[in-house]
Amino acid sequence: MAVDSKTLPAVPTAFRRCYVWAQIIIAFLFLEFAIWAPTPQTRNRWAAISAITILVLILTDVLLDRSSRSLWSSLQRLGLGMPKMVGASVVLGIGLATIVFMVMVVSWVGGQIPANPTWFPNLQAAWGYVIWAMLQEFMLQSFFFTRSEELYGSSAAVWITSTLFAVAHLPNPVLTTAALIGALFFCEMFRRYRNIYVLGIVHAMLGLTIAILMPDSLLHHMRVGLGYLRYR
Repeated sequence: MAVDSKTLPAVPTAFRRCYVWAQIIIAFLFLEFAIWAPTPQTRNRWAAISAITILVLILTDVLLDRSSRSLWSSLQRLGLGMPKMVGASVVLGIGLATIVFMVMVVSWVGGQIPANPTWFPNLQAAWGYVIWAMLQEFMLQSFFFTRSEELYGSSAAVWITSTLFAVAHLPNPVLTTAALIGALFFCEMFRRYRNIYVLGIVHAMLGLTIAILMPDSLLHHMRVGLGYLRYR
């Protein structure tokens, strides 16, 4: 069930709008610094700064929300409540259907599905990617979507957030395209059902499927930013 738009600020004040936009810009720039960092040490440093910044801003908003809504309502708005059976079924169903469709398309065009991918995913890498997919959905939905929604409404937030997610996957053409299409689906499902847990699971399933089906000559170990350009 979608969150009633009346529970969100109808017309933010000028100061609040600037504050929310500043949050979006700063957090996105920090993520881009991590993606385009020239060394692993710099990348890890900016990744940590990004994560801490986003967590602090979310926690700050939750505390401020306590004056107008309960903690449970704040968690639901962030997609951190218990998943509803209907929403979970819809998201999982569409995700599984998409995976079957991708496998059929690869088979139809004459591609070969490797029984044992040479680089990814092994079990350890797969579990790591599931965690990373969940974190991506947390940042994408609980931070960027909710703030875009406050500024421009939920329908526009779907497109704004999806565009930001796609830009973060440049210059990898496969992942940028997949990120845009996937984010449109994930954000719309979040708008309707308001939960990130099932979205994170389906995100991981689709990402692992792409990693198995697509040749590494195009994926470059699923790297983005400078890592994609430096891939050998």
